[in-house]
Amino acid sequence: MKLNAENRKTLLLLIPVLVVLIGYVLYPSIETLLESFRKNGLFSLQNYQDFFGTKAAANLEALWHSVYISLLSVLLSALIGIPLAYIFNRYDFPGRQFFSNIAIMPIVLPSLVGVMAFMFLYGEAGLIPNAIKDLFNLAEIPFSIGGVSGILLVHAYTMYPYFYMTTSSALNNIDPSLEEAAYNLGSSKTSVFRKVTFPLLTPGLVAASLLVFMVSMASFSAPFLLAGGYRVLSLQIYFSKVNGNLEMAATQSVILSAVSISFLLFMRWYQGRKDYRMASKGIGAHRSEVSNSVLKWCLVSLGIVAMIILLLPHATLLILSLVPEGGWTWQTYPQAFSLENFRLLFEDPDIWDPVKNSLIMSALACIGVFIFGIITSYALVKRSFIGKNLLDILVMIPWALPATVVGMNLILAFNQASPFSFGKVLVGTFWILPLAYFIRFIPLVVRSTSAVLEQMDDSIEEAAQNLGARWLYTFRRVVIPIIMPGVLSGTLLAFVQAVGEFPTSVLLYTIGNRPISIEIMNQLRQFNIGQAAAYGMIQVSLIAIVLFVAYKFLGVKSENTL
Repeated sequence: MKLNAENRKTLLLLIPVLVVLIGYVLYPSIETLLESFRKNGLFSLQNYQDFFGTKAAANLEALWHSVYISLLSVLLSALIGIPLAYIFNRYDFPGRQFFSNIAIMPIVLPSLVGVMAFMFLYGEAGLIPNAIKDLFNLAEIPFSIGGVSGILLVHAYTMYPYFYMTTSSALNNIDPSLEEAAYNLGSSKTSVFRKVTFPLLTPGLVAASLLVFMVSMASFSAPFLLAGGYRVLSLQIYFSKVNGNLEMAATQSVILSAVSISFLLFMRWYQGRKDYRMASKGIGAHRSEVSNSVLKWCLVSLGIVAMIILLLPHATLLILSLVPEGGWTWQTYPQAFSLENFRLLFEDPDIWDPVKNSLIMSALACIGVFIFGIITSYALVKRSFIGKNLLDILVMIPWALPATVVGMNLILAFNQASPFSFGKVLVGTFWILPLAYFIRFIPLVVRSTSAVLEQMDDSIEEAAQNLGARWLYTFRRVVIPIIMPGVLSGTLLAFVQAVGEFPTSVLLYTIGNRPISIEIMNQLRQFNIGQAAAYGMIQVSLIAIVLFVAYKFLGVKSENTL
């Protein structure tokens, strides 16, 4: 069959996209599925019988705990994120913009570093419980986090920004004339919110719920440091892998993936039941000036309290990094502060190895997703071909798979030579982690780029071609500049997450490519708390610098990256 020019262009776009998705997403997933049906080299259902059998109650318990924690994390994150977004986006009061910027601060705190800060802030020897005990002359500390309550607290703190950011974005896109029309028809404020505003927020809330559920199912740092004896499935996979039981690790990975994908399909079904598009275009939401002075200062006080709570983990990390070794042992509070930890780190000739590794591996992954995201989004949004829905699902698979599962997929696929690894064994090499980061963050860039492409009118491209521009020239000089904000937003989020990545790294790292998060874990294991915190401050600083440069020079706001 002879292909016309348009079909040839589509084919040229699809070939590299399909090679990447089949080789590095589908093939590793199939390898994990096949491994879960192997027992001593033979096909068997024994692993699943072991998982669901009465002798392995720990696995079922871990599965239930993972689902239970994830559902509660969604609920708690929504209860914090939605009201904050509504207050900061619908009401105007002194300091609103400042408080609004502080509200996304948890996003610059990588997961492992955040958990460490929470341990020293609210743990048994934490600063807050001991300060309350001393302030009120109590016999013992009033509370301490740990187990499921600790995991939920950390999840609520680190994941509510997903609800805050998506709700803020959705509120700003609602046409105010719709709500005004409802008021003019005699509806009360509650009725307008319930019947007009909330339904229009549904797509954003569904996206945030999905994100929080999947991140929570894959959560590793909080259970790893806080769980105690509380089992979750992501930890069970890690322990099975460390104990050399790859067949059970593969089975646990398949079951964890099945739960995440089921939730994804359920939420898509829920979102697809109704049409949430607005019939008119407005100028965006307007804010109401708070005229009641009591209410105004109540909101300012609320903003100040929220700011203190949100910045406490960052302040704790800074304090820990300034406490010299031996300067805080049996005492309740640190006794001395210095730059000793930073001096010791900077005197170490190998200090920059984890930092350099993190930056190089994150940059390599982001260059990959930047190029791949543009090509894939353009093919999905602007070209017509058979199997487009299948390709869309394939792109979204890394989004649905927990990080520990992506790590297991890569171990099982690339612990032997294959055409997709160019005849080499990738496990144990430098390249396995950049590849893992690349796969994990494909959906972020494709989704943010597709959102911009869908808004681009086809007539813009057609006009350039009618003026004599070739397709490639039009793509380079017209399409790419228009979609660049979406591509950069997704790539920025991918970079920030890659620098703080831990669950995949802990399964795949070697001593030669260990990133900062693994070095922090190593320092914690050696009880070098100050140096671990100093590494954490370097990690947070790197993320803050990237966000600042992206905003200052590229105009990409971190709150627009979702």
